Amino acid sequence: MRGGECRSNDYGAAAYWDARYSSPSSSSSSSGGGGGAFFDWYQTYPALRPLLRARLPTSSRVLMLGCGNSLLSEDMVKDGYEEVVNVDISSIVIEQMREKHVDIPQLTYFQMDVRDMSFFGDKTFDCVLDKGTLDAMMCGDDAPLGASKMLAEVARSLA
Repeated sequence: MRGGECRSNDYGAAAYWDARYSSPSSSSSSSGGGGGAFFDWYQTYPALRPLLRARLPTSSRVLMLGCGNSLLSEDMVKDGYEEVVNVDISSIVIEQMREKHVDIPQLTYFQMDVRDMSFFGDKTFDCVLDKGTLDAMMCGDDAPLGASKMLAEVARSLA
């Protein structure tokens, strides 16, 4: 097996996620969300809030890896976080989230592969959050090399 115990889906590929987020059959929030629904894979912000508020000042510049259509970033901003930069490999979900949050300047969205975030300078972010991207990278064709590249980019981008 490539990197871990994964099904045949290539979770490290943009094509997989573009198809998932544009599929009307995945539009319910219980399915992993596509077609405009919003979905948190694991924990929601209320569950994570005590941990984040205890360790992460609201003035921190936060990078959210593999943001998908999660409401985590929006909820963080509603709770006082001043800047959350979101990246995802899927251009479909990035456009959906840009449209949803057009009136929230504290949220920015970039279509980007986490294995190459050279768009951002060294030491740009105070915190990098990842809720599932590393697992997805370990299911990619280039795992564990892809995961290693992702972690190197995270280390480079942290202040």
